[in-house]
Amino acid sequence: MDFLIELGLFVGKALIVVVAVFLIVSIVVSAASKQKENKGELRVENLSKELRKTTRQIKHSLLSKKARKRAEKEAKKEDAHEVDAANKVFLIDFKGSMDAKEVESLRREVSAVLAVASDKDEVMVRVESGGGVVHGYGLAASQLQRLRDHGLSLTVTVDKVAASGGYMMACVANHIVAAPFAVVGSIGVLAQIPNFHRLLKDNKVDFEQITAGEYKRTLTLFGENTDEGRRKFQEDIDDVHELFKRHVAERRPEVDIDRVATGEIWYGSQALDLKLVDKISTSDDLLLDAAKNADVIKVSYKPKQNVAHRLTHSAAGALEGVLLKWLQRASFWHR
Repeated sequence: MDFLIELGLFVGKALIVVVAVFLIVSIVVSAASKQKENKGELRVENLSKELRKTTRQIKHSLLSKKARKRAEKEAKKEDAHEVDAANKVFLIDFKGSMDAKEVESLRREVSAVLAVASDKDEVMVRVESGGGVVHGYGLAASQLQRLRDHGLSLTVTVDKVAASGGYMMACVANHIVAAPFAVVGSIGVLAQIPNFHRLLKDNKVDFEQITAGEYKRTLTLFGENTDEGRRKFQEDIDDVHELFKRHVAERRPEVDIDRVATGEIWYGSQALDLKLVDKISTSDDLLLDAAKNADVIKVSYKPKQNVAHRLTHSAAGALEGVLLKWLQRASFWHR
């Protein structure tokens, strides 16, 4: 029993240290971001040529030496007379973090596609995210909605995970394609905060908070939380959940929203049965298929970062990774 108490105290202290480090890193990142903003770089790559080149190399390697030389000569002639395909598939990658900071790059990438795409073109977005802040992923979903609003066919592919905010983005698409063991769903809302009121009270530390507005603050880190505050906080969470459910139901009316909006996750094959996705495949197969009849154009925006920002960004990313692992383990143990 004493061991468990000591273990609990140790875990509590460790969490306090982690929270403190996170706050410090956040302050440093915020300070770095206030420096003069550097413009990033928009990159455009024609993946079709690379995909065809790879396929050609594999085919040539299976030929005899004489046949290979002949095939390479013919390939050079084809390259010399190669013309761009009539239609294009624009590829965008979105690997989202908890704060959805990648939405700024997504905004620029979508704007670039809309500036040149015709109504014959398509867009494929590879989403990889376990979700995060509501407003960030709501904006990310709105960026994808811009593609739909301009009449472009949008396919979202999920190779690993598109859960919670990630699925909020995915369900905007005309078609969702997931790998067999990709994680999708988690149509729910989570909010959790530690409360240090008793710790402060035991150490005779007063915490005072002055607000204007009955519900300016409900639950806090340092104040004494009340049942009324908890009730209002739960109300707010339920409201967000309803908005999330409506968002999914409007875009995928074939889904039994009450069945899937429980916060659970499903793997690709299960998600197909629940109509959360439309097809089981990997993004690689889709790209190889698309390259046969269209030019696959990858569009990516990379913001320039100064040294201070890179260091703080790496530190914040490492800390976020640790916190995510802890949350995943806690979820696993809970099950």
